[in-house]
Amino acid sequence: MLTLEMSPVLVGKLARELRRARRREIGGVLVGEHRRDNLFRIVDLSVQRHGGDHTCFIRDVAHHKPFLDAFFARTDGDYRRFNYLGEWHSHPSFAPLPSLTDREQMSAIVTDGPTAPPFAVLLIARLGDENEVMLNVTAYHDDGTDAAADLIIASPSTDEPTAPAKPKPVLRLI
Repeated sequence: MLTLEMSPVLVGKLARELRRARRREIGGVLVGEHRRDNLFRIVDLSVQRHGGDHTCFIRDVAHHKPFLDAFFARTDGDYRRFNYLGEWHSHPSFAPLPSLTDREQMSAIVTDGPTAPPFAVLLIARLGDENEVMLNVTAYHDDGTDAAADLIIASPSTDEPTAPAKPKPVLRLI
């Protein structure tokens, strides 16, 4: 089983973006570090505020290219350790579970020829009734399978920005 770590700082970033977007779907890409075996740390995520409405989000590939280029420059192109992990988007009006369209799009990413990644994760986020961040993570594999992934909210390491002074959101994993 794939396990992902995510800092409270990134959970806070998601919470702020979800509040800002209100009932409009938003999303972006996830980048991270391979820690060991099936353990990966999400180190950053891009945010695309356009391309969504209350039921749909369409990622604009060109919007995320500068984010990815900067990430790979910061990590000296060490693709074995630091790389693209997948996608994220919000479901403000629905449960944070992958739709049929989500599943098809993620499967297409991992089966898109010889340069496709061996897996990609989809993180779906939503604000709950108590303003808590609800998260669901599914891993899609190049053999056509998908499975829930474990998500651990881990304290930030010394190379991450400090947490904002605002109160941390309550978190609920789905």
